[in-house]
Amino acid sequence: MTPSVYLTSPLRKEGVFSLPMIRFETVTDRIDYQGCDTLMFTSKQAVVCAEELDPDWKRFPAVAIGPATASRIRELGGTVLHQPEKFYGKSLAEDLAGFFRERRLLYLRPETVSFDSRAYLEQAGIELREQIIYRTACRHYRAEEAPPPNSIIVFTSPSTIHCFLKNFLWREDYRAVVIGTATLEHLPEGCRYAVAQTPSIDACVAKARAWAESE
Repeated sequence: MTPSVYLTSPLRKEGVFSLPMIRFETVTDRIDYQGCDTLMFTSKQAVVCAEELDPDWKRFPAVAIGPATASRIRELGGTVLHQPEKFYGKSLAEDLAGFFRERRLLYLRPETVSFDSRAYLEQAGIELREQIIYRTACRHYRAEEAPPPNSIIVFTSPSTIHCFLKNFLWREDYRAVVIGTATLEHLPEGCRYAVAQTPSIDACVAKARAWAESE
């Protein structure tokens, strides 16, 4: 029997079961642009929140971390000034250092992040100011709503893993597909996993479905 695939992102995708683990809450009523000339987004949800708070964010060019973030910026009418090839930590800082030493970046971010962008970028000589504009909260499920044995679970962020484990016990016969290495680090020890070819939900779903259909 082909294993079931469950997607923990709030987005729904055809061909997989939806099991959203997180919801988003805006935590401010305005964006403070003082002193900035470039925005930085590390998630498409941050772009969505910025649009809800102040559509005027689009007058600033943006650094987009990840293809989904870049796509959402463009969809909403913003300008992607740069899209780094590396998404995390030291590699990201080194990439941005080559382009933005003279820029004043404003990082519009979630309350919790998987890596400390500010510390890395300051080491690279880049001025970065941060504003938290949203937080991620867990959704709650009953134990009987857990995925069945042998399921493949798609995780699109560290928070989707944390919220899953708050709701359900991790079974030894579960497998995970993760969106990238920062998410991978939060999986339960000994978990069988695969990493998507590119850091996008579509790539995660494709990887999970291919894995399921190979059996």
